[in-house]
Amino acid sequence: MKLLKLTAALLPLMAALCACDDFGSPVGSRSGELRWTLDRSVFTKAAESIPDTNDFILTVQDANGKILYEGAYGDSPEVMEVPQGNYTVSVVSVRFTSPAFDRPQYGDTQVVMVPAGGSVTVQLTCTLLNAGIRLKTGSDFLQAYPNGILFVKQDDAKLKYLYRETRIAYMKPGDVQVLLYDKEEYQTLLTRRLEAREILTVSISAPEQGSSSAGRISIQTDTTKVWAYEDYTIGQPGGGESNVYSVGEAAAHVGESGVWVTGYIVGGDLTTNGKTVNTSGITKATHLALADRSSVTAKASCLAVELPQGNVRDALNLVDHPDLIGRRVSIKGNLVEKYFGTLGMKGTSDYNLK
Repeated sequence: MKLLKLTAALLPLMAALCACDDFGSPVGSRSGELRWTLDRSVFTKAAESIPDTNDFILTVQDANGKILYEGAYGDSPEVMEVPQGNYTVSVVSVRFTSPAFDRPQYGDTQVVMVPAGGSVTVQLTCTLLNAGIRLKTGSDFLQAYPNGILFVKQDDAKLKYLYRETRIAYMKPGDVQVLLYDKEEYQTLLTRRLEAREILTVSISAPEQGSSSAGRISIQTDTTKVWAYEDYTIGQPGGGESNVYSVGEAAAHVGESGVWVTGYIVGGDLTTNGKTVNTSGITKATHLALADRSSVTAKASCLAVELPQGNVRDALNLVDHPDLIGRRVSIKGNLVEKYFGTLGMKGTSDYNLK
């Protein structure tokens, strides 16, 4: 009787063990694939230039807050196998903690559910996350307070705003104050609450002596929303480059000639490894593989770039320059539908190494 009871108790355990592979993971997929893409063509427009999207900071977290990846978007894996569950994928252009000039922060956060055996692609579309303020001081104010100093303040952080300053001071969304420091005293000129993507222009003047308003500081504000969803050219790295496409965008422009594509050099020898590119011991100087991320090795995610004989091949071929793997480059040529079985560029005529 005791033996029967013991056998019955062991049956569920034995069944569970039989359902596991050699690594202890259940047979039958309880995991799925998580991917992400960054929409490079849609950005909030601002006065400052947008940093290279490959340098954006990507963070992938599970439902418990455990960080699975944190680092440059350009270095992130193409796909991540994860257990089924909820995941938070976020990206920011820069870290931002306190008021600063020339510090717009672009970003997006998405929460997704990855089902067992499924594949989910997160689309990240960045907009401006912080707010800004610009101060304009009239000549009468400069005459009335020649030794005064203006500050913008948020929480306990103050940023000096010189009279001749023309840049936008970026702040976190929330309350912001404009202070005047004069004769060893601070005076609060303005307190406003700013929302994300809101740029506040403040004109400050001081009526001349003899007027009915003499001795009073006049404040005028003009609030405008920064453009959303403006087309943005990723950059003009030099040499007359314009309309630079990412590798992912290039597929939509097959047939175009003399275009620039930017990405990471990830390998070559595209005829030797089937579905992947060769990342070391390159033997062919006639071509290379370009991808949106330095971690990509799947040929289907790469742009196969022809290196015609001449200065382009001399500078970029991986036989002579294996150290170029992992480097970012912009390359000019003609986009073709197929080259070595994947999207290609032929007639390459110019390049710009980062």
